[in-house]
Amino acid sequence: FDEIEYIDIVDCNAGDHGKTFATNFNPEINLREVTQDGKYWKNGEWIEIPALSIKTMVDYPEVGPRASYLIYHEEEESLVKNIRGLKQIRFWMTFGDAYIKHLEVFKSIGLISLEPIKHKGMDIIPMEFLRDLLPPPSSLAEGYSGKTSIGVIIRGKKDGEKIAKMLYNVCDHAETNKEVGAQAVSYTTGVPPVSGAAMFFKGIWKGAGVFNVEEFPSAPFLEDVAKRGLPTTIIDIKPGDQDELFEVVT
Repeated sequence: FDEIEYIDIVDCNAGDHGKTFATNFNPEINLREVTQDGKYWKNGEWIEIPALSIKTMVDYPEVGPRASYLIYHEEEESLVKNIRGLKQIRFWMTFGDAYIKHLEVFKSIGLISLEPIKHKGMDIIPMEFLRDLLPPPSSLAEGYSGKTSIGVIIRGKKDGEKIAKMLYNVCDHAETNKEVGAQAVSYTTGVPPVSGAAMFFKGIWKGAGVFNVEEFPSAPFLEDVAKRGLPTTIIDIKPGDQDELFEVVT
């Protein structure tokens, strides 16, 4: 790309852990992330929306179309500062109908609240109580089936022509459990920081101060991540691909 104008980060967990309800990482962080207001960046400003109020279909490699919700994710904060010419960035994540229904019930009866309540003479925080009721994320790996499909869809220009491409990774829950005893959400979260550390200690990423990953050379990082089990693929987005995503008015 000579110019990057639109970024859609898309995150799908198409796996099945067999539980009635569970979160793939710390329940408290996960539930707070999903129930907070959504937020995206467009034309130089942040726009907030009610939680899970914008939904579309995204076609995920090796998984297919899945309902995806616009949420706020922290990496957007640095990307808007470091990618010049950017017009819009959004983050989309998949949630099943059963997950959404549980979330609505938890919220309606106050289980997601962080305000202390009295229980048998003691102060307890409902969210922490709910967290302790749910299966520990580390217990989900055994028997977890399906895949994650996570990527970024970029639209911009090359040599004056409009182009669109997608970089993505697909990770299998059963394979990561076999390799390290963890499900794919944990695996895809844990491997990239190891590669980032390798870049630092090899002197490939360097400089005084605080930096984010997009400020460093990406090719050696992606090569290292691939060697550690997370290969990425780049495909062209052709006319007709991802139409529902691109047609969402935000």
